[in-house]
Amino acid sequence: MTIHKEGYSTIAWSTLVFGIINILSFYFLSFELPWLNWIIFAGTLGLLIFLISFFRIPNRNLTIDEHAIVAPADGTVVAIEEVQADEYFSDRRIQVSIFMSPLNVHVNRNPVSAEVVYSQYHKGKYLVAWHPKSSTENERHSVVYRKNGKEILVKQIAGALAKRIVNYLKAGQQAEQTQEMGFIKLGSRVDLLLPLDADIKVKIGDKPQGGVTVVATW
Repeated sequence: MTIHKEGYSTIAWSTLVFGIINILSFYFLSFELPWLNWIIFAGTLGLLIFLISFFRIPNRNLTIDEHAIVAPADGTVVAIEEVQADEYFSDRRIQVSIFMSPLNVHVNRNPVSAEVVYSQYHKGKYLVAWHPKSSTENERHSVVYRKNGKEILVKQIAGALAKRIVNYLKAGQQAEQTQEMGFIKLGSRVDLLLPLDADIKVKIGDKPQGGVTVVATW
């Protein structure tokens, strides 16, 4: 397991704050209120460990398959439905939505090896990720991949807790399957808009692993 680069400064500052709080706690509380000193230590240590785990990148055997569309994120499949596309596309698409909790791995990965033909950030609200309008009204970043004349859209969506979306892709570049496309701090949700003839391999309630689980084939 390694730590994602997006977490370096956050973890450094958090470790500094952890040290300062506990030095002050030990100095002022350890003799008169030792039990409170231990509670503060345990609580701040737990928060620091959670923060470190939030930026973890676990070692995995990633899936490389030219016919597969792999999960761009860890989480839980919360929607599989045919929708009218509201960005870039004008046709109907199959939408697969993956909800990311604060406990999930937060690295987002390219679902396919393909040309990036569209990469657009949108300012927006911070509705809870399962809100029906979160995919169209929340802060988000959309990327369209084109391969062999077919296109898919991946949408990183912020939520009530997630306040920052990071995306590394630009239109015109070649993306490699399972390589990092971005990061959503504190989770939220990732939507895939797939062609109607895509063969969906997951169901609602499944818990895919980013870069590993095959969501669909084409």
